[in-house]
Amino acid sequence: MSTPTDLRSRKRLATRQGISNAATRLFHEHGFDHVTVDQIAAAADVGRMTVFNHFPRKEDMFFDRDEEGRDALREAIHARDAGVSPVEALRRLAHRLVSQNSPFVNFSAQSQGFIRTIEGSETLKARARAIRDELAEVVAQALAETAGRPIPDVEAQLAAGLLLAGWTVAFLDAHRTFALTQDTAAAQKTFLSLVDRGSAGVAAALNGTPYV
Repeated sequence: MSTPTDLRSRKRLATRQGISNAATRLFHEHGFDHVTVDQIAAAADVGRMTVFNHFPRKEDMFFDRDEEGRDALREAIHARDAGVSPVEALRRLAHRLVSQNSPFVNFSAQSQGFIRTIEGSETLKARARAIRDELAEVVAQALAETAGRPIPDVEAQLAAGLLLAGWTVAFLDAHRTFALTQDTAAAQKTFLSLVDRGSAGVAAALNGTPYV
């Protein structure tokens, strides 16, 4: 009985990925604000309601790895080795993502199109800011949970806000580095250097708390 369920799950994931791929291509070709849901549905060969069943908002099709990012942050904090602080665990996560060539930290000609599409849409820029705030809340909650502190915890919120701000600066500067050099290794070095510096700053700011 498990096989039909697995098959349905695979089909659902394939449909979702097909919609996302079609949407991404259209967004890059025409700009996010100039593409309609009907055009995406036609390109993916599905109905309009099928699109909304998988993606409640059009911008969700662009930021389709959002939930994966949340899960990665939670896991880095909750599943860290004994003796590793939460701030250090997140710093190590950044290095691991780069070493694994994760799409979250992809600095390449392809990723430049992603950045240009965001910069060309006020809707996407607003959603990107909202996602950053939501990720900060995810990190703050995970930090407080691992420390056994009541939620909300102001020190966890401070740590999360500083960490996400540092990662945002590192991410954007790494993309600028690639745009200037066309050198992925140089962009990765920029990203990790800024993450390391930001993590050191957060550790100093949170000295004496359970988060460092």
